[in-house]
Amino acid sequence: MEFRLLGPFEARRDGQLVDLGSRRQERCILAVLLLDMGHLVGTDRLIELLWNGRPPTSARSAVHTYIGRLRASLAPYGVRIRTGGDGYLVERDGHQVDVDEFSRLAYRASRATDPTERVRLLDHALALWRGPFLADTADGELRERLHGALEELRLSGLELRAEAQLALGRHTWVLNELPPLVSRHPTRENLVAILMTGLYRGGRQADALELYRRTRQVLVDDFGVEPGMRLREVHQRILRDDYPLDRPSRPVYEVRVRGESLPWSVGGHPALEFCNTFAGWGHEPPLPGSEWLREYRTLAVWAGHVGLVEDATVDMLIELARHDPDAATAVLEETRALRTRLYACLIDPDDQQAFDTVARHAEAAARTLVFQRDTGGCGRWSPNPTVGIRLPVHAAAWSAAELLADPRRLTIRVCPDEMCGWLFLDKAGLRRWCSLATCGQTAATEAPCLTT
Repeated sequence: MEFRLLGPFEARRDGQLVDLGSRRQERCILAVLLLDMGHLVGTDRLIELLWNGRPPTSARSAVHTYIGRLRASLAPYGVRIRTGGDGYLVERDGHQVDVDEFSRLAYRASRATDPTERVRLLDHALALWRGPFLADTADGELRERLHGALEELRLSGLELRAEAQLALGRHTWVLNELPPLVSRHPTRENLVAILMTGLYRGGRQADALELYRRTRQVLVDDFGVEPGMRLREVHQRILRDDYPLDRPSRPVYEVRVRGESLPWSVGGHPALEFCNTFAGWGHEPPLPGSEWLREYRTLAVWAGHVGLVEDATVDMLIELARHDPDAATAVLEETRALRTRLYACLIDPDDQQAFDTVARHAEAAARTLVFQRDTGGCGRWSPNPTVGIRLPVHAAAWSAAELLADPRRLTIRVCPDEMCGWLFLDKAGLRRWCSLATCGQTAATEAPCLTT
């Protein structure tokens, strides 16, 4: 079966529309189960969503009735709803959901380096949207609660596609497609920056500057903040008439080293930069472009960039990975797992399991250490290059151990912006956001950073 949630709810088999005869509440329950297909969704969660936190006393029995009807209508098509604990799940059994396909294509597009391929993938992904999410099923409140992250993924995909179109010299496409989107999202600064760039490349410098003026006014009046760094930079370059026309702009929180995209430095320690990603940790599914640790080569270049290994060693590691790609992939996956555990350990000092995992990696790294003289004449411990292709994971683990043993670890804070989650050091205890250009603007909630 194929289920379509990106627009009016549809179920199809072999391309033909299937009438399940389900009521709106039943379609809502089925949609929630399909969004997390193969995983248990608790009955309390279904009740909370279905009645927007105001359930009747008969809510639990009503859910049981709805599930029974769904089972009866779906059984002829091989769709099984299983009861597990105090909840339900839809068995995967090869069934397809357009939300999963959209997320998969968006992720592939985020990894594509060729702008033509990126546009192709995103055209396919965005074409899956036939209208508002669950347009004929969920009311506005439920829709907002269910698809906040999904809508963010769609908007990020639109931004990526527009940037790729600019990279292909298609600023006319941007001028035709982006104005309505910017009108609906006037404070989404990345969209505004892309449209300003398109206007400038189309010879409409005055219109680009007027767009900036209007955007700044909205940000100041509604949120009390000035435009972020990237938007200010685009504005200043247009004023100087020197904005680069031969390449698409990149996020201000990205740096390029040896052709690799690495995290922008906000933490003040290599282990923090290791944890931080482009778009933060708070997105499910991850946003396009959120994963900086894409290949083993990226890992090796990062280790050299932050000073964990020598430049000559980076060259050696890249060559080793070229000759043994399977081993390089295994090391990359191990390093990603270490990063996840380190992040958990830093935001929750009581997470003993995460700490123990990092500690085991650090102990393995310690067995490879040599004491060397650096270029400044000081001595330092660092992993021995003779360990070969596993050197970056040892370097990252040793850096993590140094941070966990450092008193500064007590000043680590996590940015509360729902679009971020970056870690940074705050000795004064006064910073609210990590200082990324996008932070603090999506969160109307004035939640303070969490001290760990």
